[in-house]
Amino acid sequence: MGSPYRQYFDNMPCYLSVQDRDLRIIEANSRFREAFGDIEGRYCYQVYKQRPEKCEVCPVERTFHDGMSHRSEEIVTTLGGREVSVIVYTTPIYGDDGKIVSVMEMSTDITELKQRHDQLRESQKKYRLLFEDVPCYISIQDRDLRIVDANRMHREAFGSYFGCKCYEVYKHRNEACVPCIVMQTFNDGGIHVHEEVVCSQDNKSINVLVTTAPIYGADGEVEHVIEMSADITQIRQLQDKLTSVGLLISSISHGIKGLLNSLDGGIYLVNTGLKKDDKKRINKGWEIAMRNVDRIRSMVLNILYYAKDREPNYEQISARDLVEELYNEHRKRAEELGVQIEHRSDGVKGEFQADSHAVRSMLINLLENSMDACRVDRGKDEHKVVLGFEDSPESVRFRVSDNGIGMDRETREKAFSMFFSSKGAGGTGLGLFIANKIAQGHGGNISVESEEGKGTCFTVTMPKVRMPVVTDLDSESDLPENE
Repeated sequence: MGSPYRQYFDNMPCYLSVQDRDLRIIEANSRFREAFGDIEGRYCYQVYKQRPEKCEVCPVERTFHDGMSHRSEEIVTTLGGREVSVIVYTTPIYGDDGKIVSVMEMSTDITELKQRHDQLRESQKKYRLLFEDVPCYISIQDRDLRIVDANRMHREAFGSYFGCKCYEVYKHRNEACVPCIVMQTFNDGGIHVHEEVVCSQDNKSINVLVTTAPIYGADGEVEHVIEMSADITQIRQLQDKLTSVGLLISSISHGIKGLLNSLDGGIYLVNTGLKKDDKKRINKGWEIAMRNVDRIRSMVLNILYYAKDREPNYEQISARDLVEELYNEHRKRAEELGVQIEHRSDGVKGEFQADSHAVRSMLINLLENSMDACRVDRGKDEHKVVLGFEDSPESVRFRVSDNGIGMDRETREKAFSMFFSSKGAGGTGLGLFIANKIAQGHGGNISVESEEGKGTCFTVTMPKVRMPVVTDLDSESDLPENE
């Protein structure tokens, strides 16, 4: 190799060597000789790898075979025993006859770069482990509100729905939530906090405290938003338990006022009957007064019943008698609302053991919910509510169905949550919650089938015999409403 090309060859800032078909090094630059020592008569694998046989995959050999340049990444050992990471490129050198006579191999030291890459990979691994094991639900979302990544706790609760919209995964709804703090973070780059109720993939409602923060791209713009949701369900249950008694008292205050007015009416009849010596008037007034005293006593006991842990007062009940009684009591109310009400049974008594006041309250809540669903529905000319039951060897199933407004999936999943009402200011958010708790307190359950615009069917399954129930914070029997 003549000057000045020899000078260029020697001063290249990399390891350069020329090898023949036997992989013998026939030429090398100064940097190569300084790092690996004497090359005379030695093979590349003896010099680079200090090994007795050629490498399994040799880029020089491949270039001799196909005449193409090849690339590989290797670890070589210098004369001083230092391991060096290199990236290798080979290129063929042709003779006058057009055949490959040798191959030039250029090896660039990437040891420092490799170390930094390994450090970065190790850091990413540590951060990934931290991301995976954080005890809250974490997701990364893009500007379209699609989930692009999520940690283990999130995947276990909501499933691996990467690429799906967050509101589809969390709320099972078809449009974005209002407000959406993820979009707020995209818009202003700030950190936002909001409380939500989400639904897991096994249809379990979870109260979460959500915090969002921006993730910036190389251009300094918000590229993604990280959403961290802490499960506060138990805290909410405790708060609900502490406030529920006060809320229940407030919700029945109107009923108490009506009973007191009726009591005053009965007392008035008694007083005027005494003055006029009208025994019939006295008896009628006394009957009204005693009936309302009993109702007030029942209501107070019901409040106490809810406020403390208490087992249901079990007795033998006929499902048929109960259904007929409730039907007769609600016919006038249904007529006032313009709703047709029917009752159905399979001809048997359907006897089972339960607290009659609690079960009665449960069914009343479901009936009133169905009648309200018909009352607010403006899409149909006729509305109907059907109350019935089915008897089986192990249980009695009550059904309350209507053709009212129905519920979407999100409403169905929250229907039995305390304080949730689809009626706005017209509902307390307690009726279905109490009904569900009464069923659970008896070892039963309530299921709901509903379609928006078509109607709803509640099915209450009650065991025929008293069953032991393991309760949580809210699983005690709840307030049966006044008869």
